[in-house]
Amino acid sequence: MRHGNLFVISGPSGAGKGTLVARLLRAVPDAWVSVSVTTRVPRAGEVDGVHYHFATDAEFQHLVDEDGLLEWATYAGNRYGTPRAEVEERMAQGDQVVLEIDVQGAFQVREKMPQAHLVFVEPPSMEVLEARLRGRGTESDEVIASRLRAARVELARKMEYDVRLVNDDLDEAADELVRFVNEQAEGSRG
Repeated sequence: MRHGNLFVISGPSGAGKGTLVARLLRAVPDAWVSVSVTTRVPRAGEVDGVHYHFATDAEFQHLVDEDGLLEWATYAGNRYGTPRAEVEERMAQGDQVVLEIDVQGAFQVREKMPQAHLVFVEPPSMEVLEARLRGRGTESDEVIASRLRAARVELARKMEYDVRLVNDDLDEAADELVRFVNEQAEGSRG
């Protein structure tokens, strides 16, 4: 019988985390991605409970005060976090819970849930990462430069993760991630 686990997926912007998580969800039926809570105002088309759990500043602060978040941070004046109760409930049901969060958040989670499996997704090189970011065609040179600086800081902590995946070949990286999740779910420690 499979048992519930928590997988934290981190890595630089442009490393391919979202694509790998999407493939994981298609390949592992009991995988579930946690929905973050945020104080940000919903954008057009966003649905509460699907894209985010939208909260007031007071509601978010209550979660912080009651230790209701596994991790949280502030970006661009809004707060984002991972609701603890939902994660614990899904793990108790035997689900493979996935958090796609930044490096800082990953280590906050590890403090509260030491059994969490931390997976770092990295690009094959900084040059490839820059090409991916530019290939999106959605960000200015200034934003790309900022993302590359952040990537260097994140890459410096990759050895602190349980598993490191170099996303050079997408199929291979996805297979490695699926294999790792299934091994943990089955209770294998290899």
